[in-house]
Amino acid sequence: MKTEIIKIDTEFIRLDNLLKYSGCVDTGGAAKFVIQDGQVKVNGEVCTMRGKKMRKGDKAQIEDFVIEVDSD
Repeated sequence: MKTEIIKIDTEFIRLDNLLKYSGCVDTGGAAKFVIQDGQVKVNGEVCTMRGKKMRKGDKAQIEDFVIEVDSD
């Protein structure tokens, strides 16, 4: 399983933007599809809310790719 740490300088980042920023998906439309299709887990639970606020310490997983949110 590959893990990538994404640093943010705001309080949170939306799940769909996190997937785009990390390169897991190419577009916002693709992010919307994989999230609504139940392919994304947030902190181990399937999440279908593309606007889910991801804060420091939160982890999103899509297939074998994990994205962890960190802040400065």
